[in-house]
Amino acid sequence: MDSPDSTPQPDRRVLLWIGFGIGVAALGAALAYVSLRLASAGRHEDPTTQRIQELIDEANSLLKALDEQRNSA
Repeated sequence: MDSPDSTPQPDRRVLLWIGFGIGVAALGAALAYVSLRLASAGRHEDPTTQRIQELIDEANSLLKALDEQRNSA
């Protein structure tokens, strides 16, 4: 029998189910991470996105040149 000073030990089945649940959650998280990485790797930029980025880069260079002209004057 248990002595009055001993703490009750958790049931092994409870620990098994807790471990199983943690394992399933970790596996689900890993699968979600891998699927998102694969989805983003397969994504290609369309010509419109590339053109918009080119225009943004050109605008930034023009703004930089304008700023340099203001500071030199």
